[in-house]
Amino acid sequence: MARATVVGGPADLDDSSLVLPRPRIGRYLSAIVILAVLAFLGVAVARGNIGWDVVGRYIYAPGVLQGALNTVIISVLSMAIGIVLGLVGALMRLSDNVVARTTASAYVWVFRGTPQLVQLLLWYNLALIFPTIVIPGVGSYDTNSLMTPMVAGLLGLGINEGAYMTEIFRGGIIGVDAGQARAARALGMTPFTAFRRVILPQALRIALPGTSNQFVILLKGSSLLSIVQYTELLYSVKIIYDRNYAVVELLLVATAWYIAITGVFILIQNLIERRLGRSVRTTSNRRMWLA
Repeated sequence: MARATVVGGPADLDDSSLVLPRPRIGRYLSAIVILAVLAFLGVAVARGNIGWDVVGRYIYAPGVLQGALNTVIISVLSMAIGIVLGLVGALMRLSDNVVARTTASAYVWVFRGTPQLVQLLLWYNLALIFPTIVIPGVGSYDTNSLMTPMVAGLLGLGINEGAYMTEIFRGGIIGVDAGQARAARALGMTPFTAFRRVILPQALRIALPGTSNQFVILLKGSSLLSIVQYTELLYSVKIIYDRNYAVVELLLVATAWYIAITGVFILIQNLIERRLGRSVRTTSNRRMWLA
């Protein structure tokens, strides 16, 4: 007896033909709202009393360029200090030594719990507390001569950044599977070698997005150094608009440079993430949530 074959059953149908497209009304409405807001802002700026010729004249002024360069320098150096302190602080926070763990926790608590501007002013006025600084085996120095605006800025930004980087690195180290350390020890690695060659590279990959975000925040926060008279970007344009009173135009010049510098470092971040192989997962996750 011949067996009948059902044609056109569920197994023979393409699954994609059974899926109906979902309406995209919310997506279209959000796009319309965003475009409307951008158009409104564009018209408002165009109609405002802004001397765009002044903006164009000062965008590449030597003083502005020097201020932008100083902003990059102080930000990079402060971030380097923050990364070193953050890595040391994270290891102390994860240590079995109660003294080291408590010290690192107190450091994070104090420097995350006080405003950055207050910290900068304290460093800049350190001579009021310690008129001289004694370095054992080297000599004593006048604090006023040592605590220049750049040194105060480096200490204020770098040490504060170290507190945030401590938590970012601690999260990165905790995020590495514990089996990685056990496998490294099974291969005969010492704890230090296992950490350096197995744990740390993976922890840095996990901590990279948070580190990049902190650098952008630090770069913008460097504008606080104008209060201690360090000639970064904001202080440089302030010197100019104190003379010509073109306040808004010079602030727009500073805004353009901040956006440009931030954009360059975000591009570098994306290149590093792609190099480390994280961009594939990031893109796939983004598509999954937006699908």
